[in-house]
Amino acid sequence: MSTAIFWFRQDLRLSDNPALLAACQCYDQVLPIYIDDQHLLPSQLGKASQAWLHHSLSQLQQSLQRHGSDLFFFKGDASSTLQQLTQQLNIDAVFWNRCYESQAITRDTQLKAALHAQGIYAHSDNALLFNEPWQILKKDQTPYRVFTPYWKQVRQQGLLKPPSPAPQTIPSLPALSSHSFGTLDTLKLLQHPNWPSKVMSHWQVGEAAAQQSLTTFIEQAGVFHYAAKRDFPSQPATSKLSPHLHFGEISPRQILWQCLSDKPLDEIDKGTDTFIKEVIWREFAYYILFHFPETQQQAMYPQFHQFPWRDDLEEPLTCWQQGKTGFPIVDAGMRELWETGWMHNRVRMIVASFLSKNLLINWQQGERWFRDTLVDADFASNTLGWQWASGCGADAAPYFRIFNPVRQSETFDPDGDYLRRWLPELASLDNKHIHQPWNMPASQRASLDYPQPIVDLSASRQRALDAYATIKKQAN
Repeated sequence: MSTAIFWFRQDLRLSDNPALLAACQCYDQVLPIYIDDQHLLPSQLGKASQAWLHHSLSQLQQSLQRHGSDLFFFKGDASSTLQQLTQQLNIDAVFWNRCYESQAITRDTQLKAALHAQGIYAHSDNALLFNEPWQILKKDQTPYRVFTPYWKQVRQQGLLKPPSPAPQTIPSLPALSSHSFGTLDTLKLLQHPNWPSKVMSHWQVGEAAAQQSLTTFIEQAGVFHYAAKRDFPSQPATSKLSPHLHFGEISPRQILWQCLSDKPLDEIDKGTDTFIKEVIWREFAYYILFHFPETQQQAMYPQFHQFPWRDDLEEPLTCWQQGKTGFPIVDAGMRELWETGWMHNRVRMIVASFLSKNLLINWQQGERWFRDTLVDADFASNTLGWQWASGCGADAAPYFRIFNPVRQSETFDPDGDYLRRWLPELASLDNKHIHQPWNMPASQRASLDYPQPIVDLSASRQRALDAYATIKKQAN
């Protein structure tokens, strides 16, 4: 009987999983496996993402078991693990879906060559992205650095690609009695059970949960109102599909297909158009990661390598991480993150601007903290987002664009509902003072258990502008 291994990675689902479908259609036996080799890559998962991964793998294993199959777990070097398995089990083929970090590409290329040299068929496919990074290029065949022209070409090439179906049946497992396989606990993804457990209490995990979230978002008109309401953090106006996308519990093809299934592209409403554009923004992050792999570790533009970030960062960084900066919208966002493993996107931009510009702390510090605490800490999106906010990456916000946290708070949370939810010590304040409690009368301020601002907004803004002017002069 012919036997294949299917290697799950960022594709923890059965539907629209093209490599899995091919393996199931072409081979008599299929062995589904997951290998934890994240320690070999720069995109190491943080504690929150590890907790999500544990539960997602558990859901996937249960789904496979309902189909008469199972999922087997390994920890360590993926290439060594796979080559040992192919020899032990007389494997004919290995299937997987692609990852896009340069280190993963090198690993997979070398693995494919080694398998072919052994006479084993190796096949990879695309389950993570709508378009492959090499499919969208400028006329001169170079990659885009700015999102808008990239988005226009993606839209022009078409946004409707039918997802592939789940396998009708999953072939039986090969005989495994004489071999030792690890369990999910072998991966030790829940080494820090207390805080991640609290975070995960806010979420439903897995392919079914992802599909339900998308269906609810569309059917309850969330997508229709997305453009008008998405910037207001107190309103449940976003899909919260980002962690499901990160772990591949749902695909961009599935999202766009469901959004566009009942209307022509030229007739879609503004909300749906804006939502689809955000899905493609995530795609752009992987595009930049693929074409400019150096952005994994450093700013895209070389002048930022000499940026005068502050050295005395321990105290202000801790205040930022713990939501004790004295600026309510920043602190509310950081506390939402710690409690739920997620933060509203508008607030993400505010807290990132505050850290990198008002506090003048290197964006990489923020990227690391987000990667450790976000359940949707997608390495490509997280890196692109932080470089965008600090002004040093692709399609970056201009260096002089420094979010004023008070104005942002007053504009996007005018009644203070978001602030009151995450900052209970300010809940009794009126709508005027809740955005800037330091302006309260001294007698009232003294009894308030909330810190004073750790920086002066005007002075810190000017300090950032002066620092950016320095590197701009060096670049000329």
